Amino acid sequence: MADWRPTAPLEAIRLRAALHARIRDFFAARGVLEVETPVLSVAGNTEPNIASFSLQFTGRTDGAPRTRWLRTSPEHALKRLLAAGVGDCYELGRVFRDGEAGGRHNPEFTMLEWYRVGWDHQRLLQETAELVQAALALAGRDARLESIAYRELYRQRLGLDPFTADEAALRAALGDVAIEPSGLGRDDWLDLLMTHRLQPGFPPHRMLAVYDYPASQCALARVRRDGDALVAERFELYLGPLELANGYHELTDADEQRARFERDQQRRQHRGAVVPPIDQRLLAAMQAGLPPCAGVALGLDRLLMAMAGSGRIADVLAFDFARA
Repeated sequence: MADWRPTAPLEAIRLRAALHARIRDFFAARGVLEVETPVLSVAGNTEPNIASFSLQFTGRTDGAPRTRWLRTSPEHALKRLLAAGVGDCYELGRVFRDGEAGGRHNPEFTMLEWYRVGWDHQRLLQETAELVQAALALAGRDARLESIAYRELYRQRLGLDPFTADEAALRAALGDVAIEPSGLGRDDWLDLLMTHRLQPGFPPHRMLAVYDYPASQCALARVRRDGDALVAERFELYLGPLELANGYHELTDADEQRARFERDQQRRQHRGAVVPPIDQRLLAAMQAGLPPCAGVALGLDRLLMAMAGSGRIADVLAFDFARA
């Protein structure tokens, strides 16, 4: 076949190796332990907007499920380690998401995820920016950090309050962006405004941290009252228009986490989507005692794209999905 060659230039492959070394040095200097957790699990990701790969195991299972799910992040396993007392830890490894292939997406990609015991999302946000700056220095680049609350971002840039605006106002704010509305809810319209109206205007050589999201977008984050609104204690970090990282002040309440998983399953059923099983081992670990902590997942391929000055994920992968 003619397409046997790498999709990334050799310089990008070497840059990836240098980045991995820099990351390990960064965490070694801070006393954060590198760990390795399973890629296959009996539980999948219930998040409605993420699709998981599954496969059938043909060997002996001793009554365990034959269906196994490729991880979309190492989050659940890392939290089980935290509950067991491992302390601050990180994992650098491959994760998998079905249906995500294109200029900025590959079905398998590299994720860096780490947790800090006793921290909140604001403190972790600062460390995440420090790591990104250390990475950019490898390519002779730098980026200043700015932070803004989610609510203030929408008010300043779009002239609407994302916590109170109705769906009609959110749809109108998309302007001439044509979207098929069937099946979309309020949070979907907010996400579309972020990706189509806000992200493209983020300054290309600056990091922007957006924090304190609507409580309806809490995922695995804590929720608190802030004035007249409930906010999820999470952040997303952007470098120019690229979303790099998603961090949480982590929820530690097992009963609340179970309720969120069940709501996710109901939404997936309503959409006619596959419904992965809930991770009962994570819930058991949380019940035993997940320590107060903050965690963040950072897409290494997106960071490498920024370091290399490329808009194509294929330019930083040895072999992308088309050549795998």
